[in-house]
Parts: sequence; structure tokens; C-alpha cells
Amino acid sequence: MKSIYVGNLPFSSTEEDIRGLFEQYGAVHSVKLISDRETGRPRGFAFVEMDDSSANNAISGLNGKDVGGRPLRINEAREREQRGPGRMR
Repeated sequence: MKSIYVGNLPFSSTEEDIRGLFEQYGAVHSVKLISDRETGRPRGFAFVEMDDSSANNAISGLNGKDVGGRPLRINEAREREQRGPGRMR
């Protein structure tokens, strides 16, 4: 199973829209559309989980594809870096 980062999404995108894009390349196990914690508004990116070979095909097939006037940025998701204590935003 591989996790895919999907960036530069139109803010109007839904999980169903994203699932539909990726299902062309194989079974989609999950879609997680990321929203702002405070406002609940979409942040313009998501994570999709697929089997390895389907994920690789989706990454190469969809990276740079124009969706809603925005070129998608798609790559294999990396682990989130740990934030140290005392780091405030």
C-alpha cells in the first residue's frame, strides 16, 4: 500500500472527485481531504492510498494534469517531520 500526496487541488474538490480521478488507475483504498482545523475550509491538498503498482501509475499519469484550472502536484507522500517542543505557530 502506498500513500500519495495530491497538491494544488481546487478548493471546491470533494473526496468523491479525487476518488474518481484516481480510480482510473486502480482500486482506491482511502481518500483524506485535508481541511483547516479552525475554519473547516479545504487546504487544497489530500492523501490517497492505493496498491503500489496502481499508485505509481496514478502518480505518473496525473502529475501536472489540469483540474479546475490548476496543475496537480502528485508524488509519493513522505512521513511528516516531528515537531520539537516549544515550537509555536
